[in-house]
Amino acid sequence: MTNMHSKKVAGTRIVKERHGEKPQMPRRSRITKKARLISFLSKDRGTDIGSLSKKLDWLPHTTRAALSKLRKSGYVITPVKAQKSKLIRYRITSLPEGQGA
Repeated sequence: MTNMHSKKVAGTRIVKERHGEKPQMPRRSRITKKARLISFLSKDRGTDIGSLSKKLDWLPHTTRAALSKLRKSGYVITPVKAQKSKLIRYRITSLPEGQGA
């Protein structure tokens, strides 16, 4: 007969199959900062540097550097100037080769 134990830690159920074994934590999918950046830039209207910086909790120069890195990796990022505003919005218009939409 197997001695099953389970306990709850920080909202996650940890299950030990046998006494003395290490518990197995369930893997949580992690959304990376790069994935979040791509998702914001993929919207039809795009977004401006200030909004991106605020949403990602980055400084503006870090946000601009991340845009440059995306460009270097093959993303086509198009700046669009609003008619009645001084803000420039950025939007992904093409993905790198091999990545379908």
